[in-house]
Amino acid sequence: MTTTIYKQISANKAKTWLIILLFIVFFFVVSYVLGKALGYGLSFAGIMLIISGLISFFSYFNSDKIVLSMSGAKPADKNSHRAFYATVENLSIAAGLPMPKVYVVDDPAPNAFATGRDPKHAAVAATTGLLEKLNKAELEGVVAHELSHVGNYDTRLMGIVSILVGSIAILADVFLRSMFWGGDRDRDSRGNQIFMIIGIVAAILAPIAATLIQLAVSRRREYLADASGALLTRYPDGLADALLKIAADPKPLKHASNATAHFYIVNPFKGKAAKSFLTGLFSTHPPVEDRVRILRAV
Repeated sequence: MTTTIYKQISANKAKTWLIILLFIVFFFVVSYVLGKALGYGLSFAGIMLIISGLISFFSYFNSDKIVLSMSGAKPADKNSHRAFYATVENLSIAAGLPMPKVYVVDDPAPNAFATGRDPKHAAVAATTGLLEKLNKAELEGVVAHELSHVGNYDTRLMGIVSILVGSIAILADVFLRSMFWGGDRDRDSRGNQIFMIIGIVAAILAPIAATLIQLAVSRRREYLADASGALLTRYPDGLADALLKIAADPKPLKHASNATAHFYIVNPFKGKAAKSFLTGLFSTHPPVEDRVRILRAV
C-alpha cells in the first residue's frame, strides 16, 4: 500500500503538468474555432490565450486567499482551538510537511478543506461544527486527509484545473456575447456560417466537458487523500467514522458554492444525494459509502 501511494503522489505531480498542457491545447483549439466563427481566427485565440494567462498567473499565486475569503475562514486562535491546532501541528510533523496556516469557519455544518499552491503556502480549515462534533480520532482522520491533499499536491492540481475550467467558461461567454456585437465582414460567407454553427456548439459543450474533467479529477484525488490519510494516522476507522458523521449531518454550509465545493472533504451541499448516473457524473466527491467501504477494508 505504501509503495503504491508514493507512486501515485509522484504521478500526481507529473499529471499536473500534463493536464495543464492538455487544457492549454484544448483552450487554444476552442479559441480558434470560436474566433473563426466570429471572423477573427488566430488573432482571437491569441488575445484570449494572453487574457487567460494573466488570469491564471494571478489566480495561481492567490488561490488560497480567494478560497479562504469565499469560505468565510478566519485564522484559528491557538487557545480557543487548541486541540485542532495541535492536531494539525503534530500530523504535519509526522507527514514531514511544513506547518500550514490553520483556519476556522464559523459554521455549524461539519466540514473541512485544504488549499494552497504547495506545502509551503498551504492552509487547512475546519468548521466550528466539525470541531464540536468529532472526537479525537475522527479529527485526526480529517486533518490527515487534508494534509494528504497538501502533500500529494492535490491543492495545486485542483487549483490549476479550476482556473483553466474558469477560463473556458469565460471564453464561451465572450463568444456568445460577441455574436450580438457582430464579427468580421466575411461572417456571411458559407464557410464562416459552418464555423458559426460549430462555434455555438463548442461554446455550449466546451464548459461542460471542462467541468466534467475537473469533477473526475476531484473524485480521484479524494480516494488518494483517504488512503494517504489512513497511512498517516494508521487508523482508517477514524476517518471512516468522521466521513459518516459529516455526511449524516443535514445542515448545508452557509458559504458553500460551486466554485469551492470540490475543496471540502465531503460535498457541502446537503439534500442532493439522489443516486443516478448523472448525479455521479456531476458530483465533486465519490459516494461516502464507497469511501468508507474502502477504508474499512484497509
